[in-house]
Amino acid sequence: MRLGLLGGSFDPVHYGHLLLAECCREQLRLERVDFLPAAVPPHKPDRELSAAETRVEMLQLAIAGHEHFAVSRYEVDRGGVNYTVDTLRHYRAEDPDAELFFLAGADMLHDLPEWREAAEICRLCVMAVARRWGEPEPDFARLAPITTPERIALFRRHLIEMPAIGLSATDIRRRVAAGRSIRYQTPRAVEKYIETAGTYREGS
Repeated sequence: MRLGLLGGSFDPVHYGHLLLAECCREQLRLERVDFLPAAVPPHKPDRELSAAETRVEMLQLAIAGHEHFAVSRYEVDRGGVNYTVDTLRHYRAEDPDAELFFLAGADMLHDLPEWREAAEICRLCVMAVARRWGEPEPDFARLAPITTPERIALFRRHLIEMPAIGLSATDIRRRVAAGRSIRYQTPRAVEKYIETAGTYREGS
């Protein structure tokens, strides 16, 4: 099993998340990509997220019909702050023979050395870093203090190319709160869910 893991708040999921997942699936020949909505993201402990069930439902709507995409409830069901290293250990225990690919943007790579047990993260999975069109190659040398040159070379060989797409969940929430359109920024089913449920409206 070649399995990709894409974590995040997904508050809400948008086409940038989905495009990243699809580019990784295709270029890495992944058999499945699991979207992992966080209960409490370690790097955003003070931000109030939408309810976990709301974010899970939006993800399920967004990926409906894609046979290689799935939503994992592991982190939201576990609750509290979940660290990437613990999630990777969970997946490794579930299937010791699986090839695990952690899907990330270039900005995440920059911060990786400060993550909990960063060296163990590099051991447990292949870091598949996405470079948006027109951007320079990510600075893999940032990982030198936490992993071996061989692992860094492996990660570099799995660099993902993807189109530039300037979408932000923060901006989507602001647009909804201001009564502005989010058409074509997130799947139509997610847009309608947000509209019907009143998610992100002022006072909701």
